[in-house]
Amino acid sequence: MNKHYNLGSFYLLLALAALAGYAFYSNIHHMWLVAPPNYILFLGSLCILVLAIKGLKYKESRLARIRSWVTVTFSSLLSIALLFAVIVTFFASTMGASVHIKTASSPDENYTLEFYRWNAGAAGSLGIRGEINGPLWTKKRFYYQVNKEDVNITWEDANTVTINNHTLQLDEGETYGY
Repeated sequence: MNKHYNLGSFYLLLALAALAGYAFYSNIHHMWLVAPPNYILFLGSLCILVLAIKGLKYKESRLARIRSWVTVTFSSLLSIALLFAVIVTFFASTMGASVHIKTASSPDENYTLEFYRWNAGAAGSLGIRGEINGPLWTKKRFYYQVNKEDVNITWEDANTVTINNHTLQLDEGETYGY
């Protein structure tokens, strides 16, 4: 059974690291965010850490021992990094970094748009950010406008929306400000 913990935790760690890497990449490049939220990734990394510690008992070969220690080390580091991401996200959301201001759905209900106002206070500027909600937890940032506090939305048709006098074709993946 310890062999299964050893191998399973290693492969789960590879999958979780790939998801966390993609989440980071998609946030930077404003792509569809397919990975689960950070707190789900953090819980997964803790489960992998527990499995990796149980897998330390499997010492049949030198490769198995190395794999066990590598898994424990990297799952610990991944857990710490994801815990940091969860804490930063929590504090940023409680300090008013983004305030939800409006939700709009397309006439055929294929698109749900969420708009948030952000304000950096005296240290920065303010503006509007828009996200398209997809299935499950997926979303994509598509609208970004600085020095604006309100959002005016008009649907031209099921795929075309005008936001603050900027027309976007959502089915073609158009964005504004990104």
